[in-house]
Amino acid sequence: MNNRTKKQTRTEHYTKSGLLKYFLKGSVGLFLTAVAAGMVITFFAAVIPKIIGFTIDSVLGDEPVPQGYAAVVELFGGLSALRNDMWIIALVIAVIAAVTAVFRYMQIYFNNRANQTLMRRMRNTLFYHIQRLPLSALNKHNTGDLIQRCTSDADVISGFISNQFVMLVRIVFLLVLSLVFMFTINVKLAAIASAFVPVIVGFSMFFHFRARKSFKKCDENEGILSTYAQENLTGVRVVRAFGRERYERDKFDKQNEYYTGLWVRLEKFMALFWAASDLITALQLLFIVVIGTVYCVNGDMSSGDLVAFISYNTMMIGPIRQLGRIISNLSKAGVSLGRIAEIMNTDEEAYGENEGALSGDIVFDNVSFSYEQGKEVLSNVSFTVPQGSTLGIIGGTGSGKSTIAALMDGLYAADCGTVSIGGRDVKDIPPATLRRNVGFVMQEGYIYSRTIAQNIAIAADGADSADIERAAQTARLASNISAFANGYDTIVGERGVTLSGGQRQRTAIARTVIRETPYIIFDDSLSAVDSDTDANIRRNLAERCDGATTVIISHRITTVMHADKIIVVDGGKIIEQGTSDELIVADGMYKRIYDLQMSLPDELKEEV
Repeated sequence: MNNRTKKQTRTEHYTKSGLLKYFLKGSVGLFLTAVAAGMVITFFAAVIPKIIGFTIDSVLGDEPVPQGYAAVVELFGGLSALRNDMWIIALVIAVIAAVTAVFRYMQIYFNNRANQTLMRRMRNTLFYHIQRLPLSALNKHNTGDLIQRCTSDADVISGFISNQFVMLVRIVFLLVLSLVFMFTINVKLAAIASAFVPVIVGFSMFFHFRARKSFKKCDENEGILSTYAQENLTGVRVVRAFGRERYERDKFDKQNEYYTGLWVRLEKFMALFWAASDLITALQLLFIVVIGTVYCVNGDMSSGDLVAFISYNTMMIGPIRQLGRIISNLSKAGVSLGRIAEIMNTDEEAYGENEGALSGDIVFDNVSFSYEQGKEVLSNVSFTVPQGSTLGIIGGTGSGKSTIAALMDGLYAADCGTVSIGGRDVKDIPPATLRRNVGFVMQEGYIYSRTIAQNIAIAADGADSADIERAAQTARLASNISAFANGYDTIVGERGVTLSGGQRQRTAIARTVIRETPYIIFDDSLSAVDSDTDANIRRNLAERCDGATTVIISHRITTVMHADKIIVVDGGKIIEQGTSDELIVADGMYKRIYDLQMSLPDELKEEV
């Protein structure tokens, strides 16, 4: 088993911290480098006020040189040389600024690189994992929810680590450094400044925790607004066909107005926070300036020390105001990490490796199945499809026909009984082997926004133009393709919007038959084509897939009547089985469906 297969079949369960540790592999060193660069920047930023204070007191003033500065002052020629050549001090500050710029570049570069590495690992891991989840697990989540977890939730986590966590480390370092310098300047004034710190942090946390629910509500309603836009654009032909433009516009406008109102109220609340926060910090600064001035007048501190102290205080207050927001967003990142952990802790299919070709009969032995507890879809179903034969399945809507097909392809596992191919329980056959041997044309053949050729060749590695054209001819699609301006290179649009329903079904058929699998399942995949095309496709399939074991599910009698064996399903049970002639003689449900469809006028038969 190669490395990718091993990665894609993980079944271990993670705690939030364990999952975050797993995601951070390959980016921890980059983040630490960015943090270290940020600390250097903070240190240099803290040194400059000291230089300015020294210049004011000792170079411009008459204060003696502090003992810790003596060696550095002598390095530049002494105090007299600095007084005569003030440009030296300016040059020192300029050099510090230049070095700071280099470390700033390093911080931004390594932080962004670490963030992109983290995002790439998260997205790849999530995508690989979702590709290997069983269908039963995927059905518990809608597509939009899974996309949001792979994009928005991943962005929240990476944004918190790369921006706010790195900022948190820098703030803590800056706070410690500033307080240390402030206490070395004046203990009493530093104690007064420190007393305001918990007040500012607590005030910020209070507001941001109060605003968290509002932010969540805004995010949820943005999702609703996006859904409205997506549904409208995807179903634009339906909107136009029924003249629902005004209704859709009014619905979007109503949601947009509500969404805008949420943000306006939230911004009013946040404006109150910033205004009140500015008032508190202004009062704190006022206390520092007034008390510091009194100390200067009384000779308890120098004017240079006061300037340096105010610089440290100003440098510290701004980041402290962000602490509340960072702590609040920590819980938001925790929620997103929990949502991703829920997906990652869902066990994958043991996909395994392709073991080669399968052969033998398909056997359903007393199979029962339910999608929900207590609601059986199939009940004690038993039948055999001999190798190389054709089985037709017919029945009403919701009778369990498509479930039978899904069980054959291993998309779901039987609750009781066994589904086997060639004597092997489908549960024991690796999905890689099963999917390479069973061709499955579903009711709604998904068409990608690519060319027709790419849509047909997507199921067969290394398929050339001859293989694609041959598959299209088998599906009776070649004549339609030749009528397109760009032929096989025609872009079909999102979900094949430029193709008719019958053309989409035939594209899906061509995509399946190009693989030439020994087992083929057609799940009502000829419902959108007319009877003549249906007959021609079945004739082509019989010639091309001669020897393949075929299962045809349909509502149309003419589609299944030539099968080697037909089973009639009703309420999750097989109520009749045999050849078409045998079932007509039996005078049961099959006979009633046969009489109904065959007695219709030709034009209505085609509609049926």
